[in-house]
Amino acid sequence: MPLTSIDPTSALIVIDLQKGVVPPCADIPVTPVVQRAAELATAFRRRGLPVVLVNVTGRPSGRTDAGRSGSRGSAAGAAFPPGWADLVDELDVQPTDHLITKRRRNAFHDTGLDTLLRDLGVTQVVLAGISTSSGVESTARAAYDYGYHVVLATDAMSDPDAEAHRNSIERIFPKTGETATTAEITAEITDMVEETR
Repeated sequence: MPLTSIDPTSALIVIDLQKGVVPPCADIPVTPVVQRAAELATAFRRRGLPVVLVNVTGRPSGRTDAGRSGSRGSAAGAAFPPGWADLVDELDVQPTDHLITKRRRNAFHDTGLDTLLRDLGVTQVVLAGISTSSGVESTARAAYDYGYHVVLATDAMSDPDAEAHRNSIERIFPKTGETATTAEITAEITDMVEETR
């Protein structure tokens, strides 16, 4: 579904763009995602809309077929390397930003995110980040279940599995919200600013 509009009470939620998750090199699929998420954050801040930056410092302890290897974290009880959860510099964290630390895929689970958004009067969330089929998708599903209008910035997200990324964008996201590009979202926000002048 194409983007209808950006509510005047929208918030940007950026998922897991942190040093332990984003590859340290100029990786082709990830670098543009970080740049676009930073563009979205700048546009939201200019409009005075909330920017929520989410990092992850844990994962469920249940066993899975995927096991415990990979860059998403360490086994239960093991420590993350220093700086692993630090947000990437490109996000240019500001004092007005809201920081949420999650320990599961879903940024709403046991974090107080829903309470924060409701206290701010938020009716719509725009999502970006890594990884599309995990942190972003599970947060989108939860946001939809909580009754928020959901917008997914499809060019400001990435996944290590291209097929999983495609599945989320083509099959899951149309059922949980509206999809749009960073340019389309920032154009809507710019129009909001010009209308208030």
